[in-house]
Amino acid sequence: MELENLTLLLGWASVINIGILLLSTLGLVCLRKPITRVHARIFTLNEQDLGRAYFQYLAQYKIAILIFNITPYFALKIIS
Repeated sequence: MELENLTLLLGWASVINIGILLLSTLGLVCLRKPITRVHARIFTLNEQDLGRAYFQYLAQYKIAILIFNITPYFALKIIS
């Protein structure tokens, strides 16, 4: 795979993943109560524990995007 194509792939993967992160964050902020009730029933968890789990999910997803998409994208931009 050429360097140009790989850079393009990582750029679009970053855009898509950031879009998913934003949609997830907006969904959790706007629809927190209904989502929490559904997940509490499905997984038999406490609603307070779910708040922590949601925050952890968003934080880990953001870190994964930075490590696996954005950092390699900028590294390839620098060397090309």
